[in-house]
Amino acid sequence: MGTMDYSGDDFYCDVALKGLVELRKEYESEAVLAFHHTRPFWPIHIVVIPKKHIASLTSLTETEKPILDEMIEVIKKLARKIEVEQGAARVLTNLGQYQDSKHLHIHVSSGEPLHR
Repeated sequence: MGTMDYSGDDFYCDVALKGLVELRKEYESEAVLAFHHTRPFWPIHIVVIPKKHIASLTSLTETEKPILDEMIEVIKKLARKIEVEQGAARVLTNLGQYQDSKHLHIHVSSGEPLHR
């Protein structure tokens, strides 16, 4: 899968959701997309995002709760599958300065870091 240099602050709206990079999808609906990270940090590294721009977990509004509910269901299924297959899974989101892309995204992963 090809990746591209990107220096903006919302990879998901600017690149992934526009189809500018090939994605290996695990799940897709009208509201939610889950795909294998284009530059994985772990051997298994899936990202779950809302298709609507939501800046972060802490900026969610009450009207966006159904999107979060769907994301959680997708995360549960992916994490359970990875846990069964690999023996362990992690679920992670970042906020503020830890958040490279300013679009809500939740990582579902397993394994030791590929690089430090």
